[in-house]
Amino acid sequence: MKPSAGYTNRPASDNPRDIEAWGLTEAARRLMLAAQTPENPEPLRQALSLNQRLWTIFQSSMAEPDCPLPKDLREKILVLSLIVDRQTFERLGDLDVTKLHSLIDINRNIAAGLSQRPADAAAPAPAPAGMAPRAPMMAPPAAGPGAQRPGMAPGVAAGGVGKFNISI
Repeated sequence: MKPSAGYTNRPASDNPRDIEAWGLTEAARRLMLAAQTPENPEPLRQALSLNQRLWTIFQSSMAEPDCPLPKDLREKILVLSLIVDRQTFERLGDLDVTKLHSLIDINRNIAAGLSQRPADAAAPAPAPAGMAPRAPMMAPPAAGPGAQRPGMAPGVAAGGVGKFNISI
């Protein structure tokens, strides 16, 4: 499923990894924009709802019997999605824009991993479209392709998930 035509910054390719990375980047961008207007809670509610829908798609895809990802990777993605759920529900409860960093960072890190291709794994990933580049949280790993990237959940690293069809 492709993103609806109403989006101005849609992904250029039909590659599922690119669409997933775009969805995560778009959700992070909207959370960042909502944080700029704390006096108006509606954009924050909408951004959090979008993020929740996106991660619900990830959760359901990991639970599908035909999911091609290894079981340990699926479990790690599900654990990460539970963290996102908890953070999202807490933010929907308190609407505290000062506590959005973890959700934004998770989305941006996963999007960066999905944007990398196995041949690119040794090179640093560019910042997702519309996002300012950030300094790495730790030194780059010494291992080659498929190695865990700094700041990412174990097992989610350079391989990404690449299966989800996202329509947000």
